[in-house]
Amino acid sequence: MNRIKKQKAIEIIGKEPFGLSAQVMQEFYAVATRKAEFGLTPEKALEWIENLDEFPCISLDSSLVKTAAATSIRYRISYWDGAIIAAAEALGAPIVYSEDLNHGQLYGEVTIINPFHDSQPHTAFHDKEQARL
Repeated sequence: MNRIKKQKAIEIIGKEPFGLSAQVMQEFYAVATRKAEFGLTPEKALEWIENLDEFPCISLDSSLVKTAAATSIRYRISYWDGAIIAAAEALGAPIVYSEDLNHGQLYGEVTIINPFHDSQPHTAFHDKEQARL
């Protein structure tokens, strides 16, 4: 994770109330202990998970699996993304921060926000030249 993304993630976590799903915690552990850029030992990754225990967490059960599958089918997204959206809805979360789904897309009651999305409007060279005239 580059420095800018890391800083943005820390900013969001520091100011926004949030919850997570057991799936997200599993994915965190798997990635944090396998990828060199994280370099966490299994023990250190477990410490992170224990610290996250103070936040609301949706457990994985058959009801969530069915909702995730239905969400996946309805919106033609992966099961795993459907599971994250289903968990967010179960938590009553209005926003899911994700780089993997479409920025601004509404899935049921949940809006996807890519915190790294460039929200500045892009102007073409021609537009800039017209502004000078």
